[in-house]
Amino acid sequence: MTTLRSPTETLARFAAGLRFGDLPAPVVRRAEDLLVDWFGSAIAGHGARPVETIAAFAREMGPATGPSEELVGRTRSSPYFAALVNAAASHVAEQDDVHNGSVFHPATVVFPVALALAQALGSSGERLLAAAAAGYEVGIRVGEFLGRSHYKVFHTTGTAGTLAAAATAGHLLGLDAARMQHAFGSAGTQAAGLWEFLRTAADSKQLHTAHAAAAGLMAATLARDGFTGAQQILEGPQGMAAAMSHDADPRRLVDGLGTRWALAETSFKFHASCRHTHPAADALLQVVRAHGLRAEDLEQVTTHVHQGAIDVLGPVVDPATVHQSKFSMGTVLALAARFGQAGLAEFEAHFSDAETQALRDRVRMELDAEVDAAYPKRWIGKVTVRTRDGRVLQGRVDEPKGDPGNTLSREEIGAKALRLAAFSGGASEAEMQAALERLWHVARVPAVGMLLGPGP
Repeated sequence: MTTLRSPTETLARFAAGLRFGDLPAPVVRRAEDLLVDWFGSAIAGHGARPVETIAAFAREMGPATGPSEELVGRTRSSPYFAALVNAAASHVAEQDDVHNGSVFHPATVVFPVALALAQALGSSGERLLAAAAAGYEVGIRVGEFLGRSHYKVFHTTGTAGTLAAAATAGHLLGLDAARMQHAFGSAGTQAAGLWEFLRTAADSKQLHTAHAAAAGLMAATLARDGFTGAQQILEGPQGMAAAMSHDADPRRLVDGLGTRWALAETSFKFHASCRHTHPAADALLQVVRAHGLRAEDLEQVTTHVHQGAIDVLGPVVDPATVHQSKFSMGTVLALAARFGQAGLAEFEAHFSDAETQALRDRVRMELDAEVDAAYPKRWIGKVTVRTRDGRVLQGRVDEPKGDPGNTLSREEIGAKALRLAAFSGGASEAEMQAALERLWHVARVPAVGMLLGPGP
């Protein structure tokens, strides 16, 4: 008699059994692109106060030396604390990748674990990429499974991200399917991350990724040593879906395993802001460029958005910090209209100046049935612009810049990483060029070593 496997067991078997040779060549290339993109975001965290606070905690609580690289401080630590710091660092600039359908930022919880453990274990670049692919495929499917109701309250990168980190770590540690399932159970019981922090400009978003990466790594390491976890942590009667979702669909957990590569569906971020702002920003830029408009020509901008954008961005009406302003639709669109992009430099210098604030207050969000029905699989951008001379203009973007159908080239990804490092001062151009060259060809590396030398 054949016993049907639960979705959690099926997902664990996939994560444990995946091998580098199973990955199609385009998926490998995409994984390399995502790794380079993540590295730039991690270096961009250098000097950011929330990141430095978490790094100081890691130095106080962790070992003074270790096999794994803590990028922003140029120190060495245990895999646990290196992953914790690097995950926090790579989520502060708001330039790390995103998967549309799961509304999940995989890189910031997957690659910190993959790099820290690969360095500690002397793993090859192929092993790192295969482990990262396991983390992407698991985390994305968990995010899709938990559904839209989950994201209304929970930051999916903190919740699904814990499972993604466990899959990544478990793969590098060589867990079999049974132990991988135990790792998932221990990861899921620690999954956390609430959106309430946005209302008061708190630092919690960096804690979400730090905790997810470290907790997932811990869960896998405990499972390696015989520690058991809930067997149906995802779909069980008191599991994650029962506690965190009203529309969970267990079928999403096993959707196309081994044939549909969700990693390849992941988008890069062009603007340095919450992804919910990008479709509208691109649609506004389309109007501005087509009609030769300046920011001062805009009387009112109405963004036609999905409900998720209203849920996340709606509470941010008067941003008090640079980071909070990245979740203000009005601020992002004002900077885009003024400077042609909403990048790190634009936020740092202009998020609170009078011209930005004036245009910010002339932007409003309006729920749009078409946009909402397409979300989260597609993130359509639609705007209606009323100019000071009385014209009413429409803009529409079906694939924001960075989406798979409108992706960044390798040249653009590399240039973005260099800009992020230059902005933060976290690495010199020569150091970045050397690290990027290694990462572009990481599949050829027999043992993943350090990416940066000691600091000055």
